[in-house]
Amino acid sequence: MINEQLLHPQSIVVIGGSNNTHKPGGAVVRNILSGGFEGELRIVNPKEDEVQGIRAFRNAEELPPTDLAILVVAARFCPDYVELLARDKQVRAFIIISAGFGEETPEGAVLEQRILDTCEQYQCALIGPNCIGLLTRHHHSVFTLPIPRLTQQGVDFISSSGATAVYVLESAVTKGLPFNSAWSVGNGRQIGVESVLEYMDEHFDPERDSKVKLLYIENIADPDRLLLHATSLIRKGCRIAAIKAGSSESGSRAASSHTGAIASSDSAVEALFRKAGIVRCYSREELTTVGCIFTLPRFSGKNFAIVTHAGGPGVMLTDALSKGGMNVPQLSGEGAEELKAQLLPGSSVANPIDILATGTPEQLGIAIDFCEHRFPDIDAIMVIFGTPGLVTLYEAYDVLHQKILACSKPIFPILPSVNTAESEVHEFIGRGHVNFSDEVTLATALTQVMRTPEPADQNVVVHGVDVPRIRKIIDNLQDSGYVTPSVVHELLESAGIPTVPEFVSNDRDEVLRFADRMGYPVVAKVVGPVHKSDVGGVALNIRSREVLGAEFDRMMRIEGATAVMVQKMLRGTELFIGAKYEPRFGHVVLCGLGGIFVEVLRDVSSGLAPLSYAEADSMIHSLRAYKILAGTRGKKGINQHKFAEIIVRLSTLLRFATEIKEMDINPLLADGDDVIAVDARIRVEK
Repeated sequence: MINEQLLHPQSIVVIGGSNNTHKPGGAVVRNILSGGFEGELRIVNPKEDEVQGIRAFRNAEELPPTDLAILVVAARFCPDYVELLARDKQVRAFIIISAGFGEETPEGAVLEQRILDTCEQYQCALIGPNCIGLLTRHHHSVFTLPIPRLTQQGVDFISSSGATAVYVLESAVTKGLPFNSAWSVGNGRQIGVESVLEYMDEHFDPERDSKVKLLYIENIADPDRLLLHATSLIRKGCRIAAIKAGSSESGSRAASSHTGAIASSDSAVEALFRKAGIVRCYSREELTTVGCIFTLPRFSGKNFAIVTHAGGPGVMLTDALSKGGMNVPQLSGEGAEELKAQLLPGSSVANPIDILATGTPEQLGIAIDFCEHRFPDIDAIMVIFGTPGLVTLYEAYDVLHQKILACSKPIFPILPSVNTAESEVHEFIGRGHVNFSDEVTLATALTQVMRTPEPADQNVVVHGVDVPRIRKIIDNLQDSGYVTPSVVHELLESAGIPTVPEFVSNDRDEVLRFADRMGYPVVAKVVGPVHKSDVGGVALNIRSREVLGAEFDRMMRIEGATAVMVQKMLRGTELFIGAKYEPRFGHVVLCGLGGIFVEVLRDVSSGLAPLSYAEADSMIHSLRAYKILAGTRGKKGINQHKFAEIIVRLSTLLRFATEIKEMDINPLLADGDDVIAVDARIRVEK
């Protein structure tokens, strides 16, 4: 419940404001004053007459009506203060910095609930408790430092953690990343990360509002809400990057399928971010680096020119960009020769363009101009320029400043001498620029940006999927657990997923007759045990009736065996598709190479059902083994369109059969233009 009193209060009271700026109550008053708050600031402190030059009220009952209250007192006092202020002083927004609530004890949770109930009763906005506050261009209601440069074009930052918010701000300030607002939601009982994002979406003004959002999330309480508003904001022209912490705990302790063993809450987060178009980050440095990238002009293409006066960083940057799937193309021809002629002897123009440690600011500008005007295949320019102790960096950085303003291609400034050239870098940042002090961190963050797809189409693809038949099959099931092979076959067939002809029976003669009609070689698999391979329940390339009969007899003696399945023996590239239901998120769909590769390499990518064709294609391309699927060393690649189609059809099946909690198709064989499901398992909960 974000309101005007929270965002643009005309009056603020700090309950527990202090003269000691080393305590939160004093620090928040200091920051509000130094931030130039234009409204009326009031203080309640029973032991002081004046706090930092402002008259203090001894009792909150003496206060006039006030818009926003900031509480910096012990947790046990907060519920009574909130009730008094909301009831008698018309306070309609609260920021509770105090800790000691539901994050610590059951008793604290009771206090927190009392506060929430009062805020709901009087329609008050509530930030916290257990937060550092709210930082906007209108009021600096935080008790921490640093206070970053605040501009309308800066980023909006929303954090679940106050301490993390401080460290993100520290990281951002050193890079010159400006902010529009910073929200620390603390326990987030009323206003969480999703609430802030929803407000920003529903009140978005493309002329006035920031188009960059950075998130630090510890718990995704409402994935659908996050997906809806993140997708909406991105489609309105915003860019969003996020860290999701606390995703390492495996959700596979009781899993019995390949998918269950691999999928986790982290897979669900990855899938959600992919569907929304959120760039996922894994550290504060990466988050703020991505934020800096977002402040630069957008560009398409993956060809970079590197202008440097230090060979080693240029090589490391080239390696990191190449590893991330980007290109540092060789520069040659007439333009390269002309550039070389204007640089010092020994300079290299092959790309990286190394102007040497003795290169001048003028030569730096010349190299940038050639990248801008003479090398049309270059999409963006990266400039590495620190202090070799031989040139005046003020002049070099002034040249860089002018080129950033004039060039149509984005320029990424990498200024590593943040200590020895502190004043020069500070002046450069002060002119409105960002600085990427480490070239490999930049390349890693840029890789994440380039790999993040656009928000996915939310429509469910139902063409060719027999939804009524799927529901009939599921509704007719009586028990929970793994369904029989015949039911698996029916469900896949209903979804339009091609399957290899198969026959299941506990009658030896029936199995042999089916194989005789179909022709050898065949595959035999035991029915009953979940992990067939582990119990010797799979026999491949059976070429005669006699061998099949012997394998049937052997498999029926395996503990738990109920029948034997026989299939035509097929060959091809083994693929894998699986899915697992994650509470709140829905079905997480995984794909990758099949067979033992899914267990050993775990090279899988994830998506959140239902999936579009574009999402499925993006999942396939994001695999580390993609080159194998595309074809390598003379071997023809698989039919990627068919693979993507089966992924989409599976996701539609799951959309209308939520009782399916785990399933995998492994292997899915790709041979020529065909992609066929060979073996599958489906577990339902009725």
